[in-house]
Amino acid sequence: MIDRVGLAEFLRRRREALQPEDVGLPRGQRRRTAGLRREEVAALCHLSVDYYSRLERERGPHPSPQMIASIAQGLHLSLDERDHLFRLAGHNPPTRGALGEHISPGLLRIFDRLTDTPAEIVTELGETLRQTPPGVALTGDLTRYTGPERSIGYRWFTDPAVRAGYHPDDHTRLSRVFAAGLRQLVTLRGPDSWAAHLQRLLLDRSAEFRALWDDHEVGVALDNETKRFVHPEVGLLELTCQRLLDPDNAHYLLVYTAVPGTESHEKLQLLSVIGAQQLRR
Repeated sequence: MIDRVGLAEFLRRRREALQPEDVGLPRGQRRRTAGLRREEVAALCHLSVDYYSRLERERGPHPSPQMIASIAQGLHLSLDERDHLFRLAGHNPPTRGALGEHISPGLLRIFDRLTDTPAEIVTELGETLRQTPPGVALTGDLTRYTGPERSIGYRWFTDPAVRAGYHPDDHTRLSRVFAAGLRQLVTLRGPDSWAAHLQRLLLDRSAEFRALWDDHEVGVALDNETKRFVHPEVGLLELTCQRLLDPDNAHYLLVYTAVPGTESHEKLQLLSVIGAQQLRR
């Protein structure tokens, strides 16, 4: 059963505890509100201002688990706080672990400050949860996929168009990386895991994957930390990929940079402009 009073009070307290800079928003002038404004939180949670405001006023419909998950992420709640919010709303909290999509507040705080850099937060299966505008400009909107297609490894073997975004000389190595990485995850997570489900789908749908799976390779990595992207507008970019792991949620923050003074650095700056233009649309 929903605890409307407790839910409203918790939402107000969490909103008032957040500052604009905590969530990547400009402070602006003449700010009198303690913490964030309701309209700012509503935008972060992808809800209407009216809907969110009614929750804080102990009114409105019973929010669905999907709504609560969106609010928990928008308010940058910890896992314990997220679970508390679910219980206040009368729902069982989601299962924690590798399949969880709730991004930790610490990882989000770093991500929110990377507005001029291609970056993304991904799961261990390469499912993109968040992208910066320059990240979208670099690879397209990877959060739009659903089902198995959310995994870059799955798309690599089932959608030929995916490979057009990477240098042809890297394709063979990337195929081995994706197959070997999935094998390790199937062993780690078990035969009933989502990783194992993807493995079975790929064995059925990709002859290339079947051949690589039979090789039983693990621990395959790219020859160096440089990734070579082929962008439809600016061409080849050679970018360094830095990875930050959140071990509690098995999420990675991937940040792409280029060596200053190189052609790739100039192209990356151009993509940042493209990303800013997309954000204003």
